[in-house]
Amino acid sequence: MEEELETLDELMSKEDEPEEEKPKAKPAHAPRERERSSAADEGAPDLSEASDERAWYVVHCYSGYENKVKHNLEQRIDTMGMQGQIFQVIVPTEEEIEVRDGKRRTVERRVYPGYILVQMTMNDDSWYVVRNTPGVTGFVGMGNKPTPLRQEEVAAILKRMEAEAPKVKVTFKPGQKVRIVDGPFNDFMGIVDEIDMDKAKVRVMVSFFGRETPIELDFLQVEKM
Repeated sequence: MEEELETLDELMSKEDEPEEEKPKAKPAHAPRERERSSAADEGAPDLSEASDERAWYVVHCYSGYENKVKHNLEQRIDTMGMQGQIFQVIVPTEEEIEVRDGKRRTVERRVYPGYILVQMTMNDDSWYVVRNTPGVTGFVGMGNKPTPLRQEEVAAILKRMEAEAPKVKVTFKPGQKVRIVDGPFNDFMGIVDEIDMDKAKVRVMVSFFGRETPIELDFLQVEKM
């Protein structure tokens, strides 16, 4: 799964430059009924060879506004009658457990800040509706052409979202000073020596009876100072 997600990350990392400026806002009526001018289509990709099958695409938006953009797009889908071409809009998130001030709490974290996923049939009309949604800055793809995600990439993201056990947020790194907040060494201070992400364990060097002693703890038993 990690390899599949890395592939998606590589695709996103190639989006260093935004697409050309989107056309000026058009009246909110069905795209098939509007008359497009050459100016309206300026900057639009060539979708003549696009598949007529539904696929998932990554859409770049303003970071921190993912849920707002999702809401805006879903409204446009309804008002412009695009339910048969744009099917799902997802903000990939996962739950994390973090320790703050000695207390555990579960928070929802965006997996890809600044991106949303859209399942759609790619054509001129559906591209126009998504691309001109307030907050959207462009599709992720090679050059100016939106690139659909592979099915295994989508499956990996959905599986990550549906994970039963929340991930533990690690806020410390080797060499940092931490405080133990749980267990027999509660309130002891120490230095992070090693982190085992697979086992969710951290080894902390604690001064005990004048000697540096390694103690293995769960991530939730320590917090960064």
